[in-house]
Amino acid sequence: MEFDYTTAQVLAILATYIFAATAKGVTGLGFSTTCLPFLVMTVGLKEALPLVIIPSICTNLVVMKKAGRLGETLQRFWPMLLATIPGLFIGLWALNLVDGRIAGGVLGLILLLWCVFSYAKPDLKVKAQWEQRLAPLSGFTTGIVNGITGSQVMPSMPFLMALHLDRNLFIQAINCSFTLSSIIMIFGLNHLGLFSADGVIVSIAGTCFAFFGLNFGDKIRQKLSADTFRIALLLMLATMGIGLLFRAL
Repeated sequence: MEFDYTTAQVLAILATYIFAATAKGVTGLGFSTTCLPFLVMTVGLKEALPLVIIPSICTNLVVMKKAGRLGETLQRFWPMLLATIPGLFIGLWALNLVDGRIAGGVLGLILLLWCVFSYAKPDLKVKAQWEQRLAPLSGFTTGIVNGITGSQVMPSMPFLMALHLDRNLFIQAINCSFTLSSIIMIFGLNHLGLFSADGVIVSIAGTCFAFFGLNFGDKIRQKLSADTFRIALLLMLATMGIGLLFRAL
């Protein structure tokens, strides 16, 4: 049987896992958000989406275990998490209809918006009485964006940041959102026929590389300036976002 990926593609995918996980360990930026543009350039968006699922879930679970407060997070943010599910199905339905390059262009736009937001770090604040009203909208919209592009950060990340949560609660909430989205994406992408046995094999093997990158990022965070690393990474992601937009034109 012929393998779906060339040797060069497999090496590029594994190197991307290490880099994205290291970036997550150093800066806290999402694994999928960092990973996807590199994989899209390597194999295309629809082929890249299944490759980020398994490593993303595994690295998220490690972070969630360290953060704790799972029960409190689920009790407070279940409306946002629940609303993510129908949004994901709508996004996956749209992904099945659009050309891969157009979906990649949407990803490029989302990356640019995320980079601008991350760099500016506006001091947003959601009042307590608006949290329950905005939570389902945030989850639903994030699900749509995730289904089309694979990116899980917009607008759930800005929404949670605007609540000014303490660090561990924020980390647990955003990773619960990431993990739930990834699990739903498994079923959705499989239904669309985008999962392959070879992709699963590469993803499982790549999870070991992702864990290595995550641990490596934790270690070098104490030695490097996280802000400098973060800005360099955002510039790289913004450049790739522009590239994806031009490819879609």
